[in-house]
Amino acid sequence: MKPWRPGRYLALRLTAMFAGCAAVVFLLAGLALHTLLENNLMAQVRAELALRGTWGESAVTRVQSESQWRLWLVPKLNSMDMERGGMRLWILSQDADFTYGHPTPEVQRLAQAGGYGLLQLPDHPCALVTWTRNVPADGDRPATTIVLARDPLPFWNTLNNFRLALIGYGLAGVLGVAALGYGIARVGLRPLRRLSQQAHALDPNHPSQRLALASMPAELDDLTASFNGALERLEGAYRQLEAFNADVAHELRTPLTNLIGQTQVLLSRPRAAAELAEVMHSNLEELERLKAIVNDMLFLARADQGAAASRHAEVSLAEEVAKVLDYLEFMVEDHGVRVVVRGDARGCLETALLRRALSNLLQNAIEHSSAGDEIEVAIGREGERLSVAVSNPGAAIDQRHLAHLFDRFYRADSARRNAGGNHGLGLAIVKAIAVMHRGTVFARSEHGRNTFGLTLGL
Repeated sequence: MKPWRPGRYLALRLTAMFAGCAAVVFLLAGLALHTLLENNLMAQVRAELALRGTWGESAVTRVQSESQWRLWLVPKLNSMDMERGGMRLWILSQDADFTYGHPTPEVQRLAQAGGYGLLQLPDHPCALVTWTRNVPADGDRPATTIVLARDPLPFWNTLNNFRLALIGYGLAGVLGVAALGYGIARVGLRPLRRLSQQAHALDPNHPSQRLALASMPAELDDLTASFNGALERLEGAYRQLEAFNADVAHELRTPLTNLIGQTQVLLSRPRAAAELAEVMHSNLEELERLKAIVNDMLFLARADQGAAASRHAEVSLAEEVAKVLDYLEFMVEDHGVRVVVRGDARGCLETALLRRALSNLLQNAIEHSSAGDEIEVAIGREGERLSVAVSNPGAAIDQRHLAHLFDRFYRADSARRNAGGNHGLGLAIVKAIAVMHRGTVFARSEHGRNTFGLTLGL
C-alpha cells in the first residue's frame, strides 16, 4: 500500500491551491481594510483634537488678564471635565498664574515640538495622540502653549475587534473556499477518473484496445492521444517481440534439427571413422552457425542496453572499406561482381564495429547481385555526420518492406530463403552499430538499384 501524501492526490492539491489563493486574497484584502480603518480612525482622532483645540485657542485668546483667567477660563475648563470624554488639556506659560493642569516633563517636551505627537502615560495601554498650538501674548496674558491630548483606546479597541473579526471571517472564508474547491475539484476530475477506469479496463489479451477520445474534455485530448500513441507503440513492440521469438525459434530449430537428425542417423548403426569424421564436420558447421546466431543476439542485446562505441583513433572510411574488401575478396570473385568506392571521409570511430557494419552491408549487396554487376560504395560527409551507402543492381523492393529491412530476422521474401547461410541479423547489427555511433540507417530502392547505408555521428 502506497503511503498517504496530500501531494499524491490531485483533488487535494487543487484544494490546497484554492485555499492558498483564497488565503492570499483575504490577507491582502484584510490588510487593506485594516490600514484604511486605522487611517480613518487616526484621522477622526486628529480631527477631534483640532476641533477641540481650536475652541481652546479661542477661549485662551479671549483672556487678557489674570482675573479673567482665574475667574472665568479655569472654572470653565474644569466644568467641561475633559477627561471623561477621553481628552486631556494642559496650558503652559512662563507665568505660573497662566497655566492649567499639571504638565509633566514629557508634556513640556511636546509643547516645544509643536504639531501632532504621541504621549505615553505610565500604566496606560496605548499612547495618547496630542495636538499643540502656541497662542501669542495679549494684554496682561503672556504667550501660552496649549497641549491637547486624546486617548485613542476606544478606537484601538474598535480596531482590535475589527482585526479579530477579519482573522475569524478570513479563516472561515479560507475553509469555505477549501471545501467548495474540493467539491469543484472532485467534479472537475471526473473525466480523469473515467480515463483511469478505461485504462484499468485495458486487457493484455486485446492489445488493440484504445481509450475513447469522444468522452474526454478538450483539455485531455492531448493526454489521451499520447496514451493511445503509447499503446500503439507497445502493441507494435509486442508484435515485434512475438515475431522475434518466432524467428529465433525458427533460426535455432533448423540447425538443432540437423544436429539431432545427423546424430540419430550416426548412432543408428556402427560407422566407419571417415563417415564419423564427415558427420562431425557437418555438425561443427551447424554449431558454428548456432554460435554466430547467439553471438549476434548477445551483441544486439548489449546495444539495446545503451552501449556506446569507443572512439580511439581517426580513420579513413575508404581505407576501412578497402580492408573489408580484402577480407571478402574470395566472396567477390565467386559471385563475379565488381566493387567501386567513391569518395572518402575521416572521423574518430571504433574500427572493429565499423568493419563489422561495412562487412554486413557489402555481404548483403554481394549476395543479392548477379555476375558482372557493379556494387558502388559511396562515402560522404553531411554536416556532423559521416555516411556510407552501398548500392547494387536488383529487383525493386516494395516500399512497405524498406522500413523494416533493418529489423531482426526480417526478410521481404515470405518464403524465408536463407541465402548464403544468412540468419537475418546482418542489417539489424548495422543498425545497432549506427546507433552506437549516434547515427541512423537508411534503405532506398530506385532506378533499378537497391541502396543500404548508415550514418555515423562525429
